Amino acid sequence: MSETSAAPLDILIRGCTALTSEASRPVIEDAVIGIRRNEIALIARSAEAGNATARRVIEASGHVATPGFVNVHTHAVLAHARGMVEDAGFAPAYTAGVPHVCDVREDEAVALARLTALEAMLFGSTTINDMYVHDHATLPAMAELGLRVSVSAWLHDVDFARVHERVWKHEQAIGEKTMRAALDLVDRWQSGFDGRTSVMLGPHAIDTCSRAFLRDVDEERKRLGLRVMTHLAQSHIEVEQVRRRDAMTPVEVVDDVGLLDDRLIATHCTVMTESDIARAGRAGITVAHAAKVNMTGGYLPLTSKLRRAGAAVALGTDNMFGDMVESMRWTLIAGRLQEAAVNDFWQSRDVFHMATLGAAKAIGRDHDLGSLAPGKKADIVLFDFRRAHLTPSRNPLATLVHVAQGRDVALVIVDGRVVVEDGHATQVDEPKIRRDAAKAAATLWDRVGRTH
Repeated sequence: MSETSAAPLDILIRGCTALTSEASRPVIEDAVIGIRRNEIALIARSAEAGNATARRVIEASGHVATPGFVNVHTHAVLAHARGMVEDAGFAPAYTAGVPHVCDVREDEAVALARLTALEAMLFGSTTINDMYVHDHATLPAMAELGLRVSVSAWLHDVDFARVHERVWKHEQAIGEKTMRAALDLVDRWQSGFDGRTSVMLGPHAIDTCSRAFLRDVDEERKRLGLRVMTHLAQSHIEVEQVRRRDAMTPVEVVDDVGLLDDRLIATHCTVMTESDIARAGRAGITVAHAAKVNMTGGYLPLTSKLRRAGAAVALGTDNMFGDMVESMRWTLIAGRLQEAAVNDFWQSRDVFHMATLGAAKAIGRDHDLGSLAPGKKADIVLFDFRRAHLTPSRNPLATLVHVAQGRDVALVIVDGRVVVEDGHATQVDEPKIRRDAAKAAATLWDRVGRTH
């Protein structure tokens, strides 16, 4: 407290209810949060805070403060597919008549990615982990908005031009090209933008990466000490193709090549055998869970069994929307459907952890992100709980999960800087981002056409 009293803080938030995601003190009423440079210097009840002063004071009575959400799985460029593929089939890469990865130009990717990053930030995500093509250009373009951007560098050795036709042709040259691009991304952007950007390896899926190529990925991730994200057991299409190709399940392939461990973030995991679930649980993988995408696609998640087997769960939004509050709500609903009950295994506190500290742990950042505590990075979100649908709020955490929306976010701080205020981005021209993305999507669809 002496250091806090001796010198003014940069920002002091006072009067809010803080949901800290810290087990030792999960809720602090009438809280004061002090920021010095890019870290939280103080968090306490007002009565405990002494005479802290700051260059800027934010009066936050009627607001709820949370850690910035860590969105572990996005496809930012796929904003163009919103409302266009959900009723047509599975993911865009596997659906005929829609733009595919090979159709998207770099300038279009940048415009669309910035839109998704803006949406995610406005809804309270301070960190996103993105995965798609042209990531050498989209990563810096998204980071310019002010949020943290992790990119799972896009890797595959399949010819994506024919996957939607159910033709998987693996070529060594394709794998070598994508690996070179991924390693260049690591060299250029690991710890870029004052530490706000990072890179992991992102083999697209087990059907679009041959076993030999996945072994190359394992070799590189061990050499560089990187984490890996992949789509795993995400569809019947993938499972059937991998069984034809390798006479294994996707989980067995990942285990066979050495990638199945606690540094793997495996997205979806909806088509698994009991043996797969046990194997993934023993390995301690993290499931990147996007319940709304799964259920919209006709897949009931397996997160209850996976958690009981030992897997961790962290939340993402995939490509449908950027609202992590909605993702928490769908995750809770999906869990209770699996349990066929409301029980202690799926509670609001669990999904909040999966969107904050648990998600930070998945990307290796739980030491400095994911909760509100002194010494952690100042990534903070304020929700305006003065609104009618959030009144009354005797249990702010349950109200957040069951009732709130991303658009209730009033203020977002990333790395000690205010990047959203009064619900609007402070660092960029929002209308221009929307215009550019709408133009890019229209151009892309007009060029590619739609055949179904």
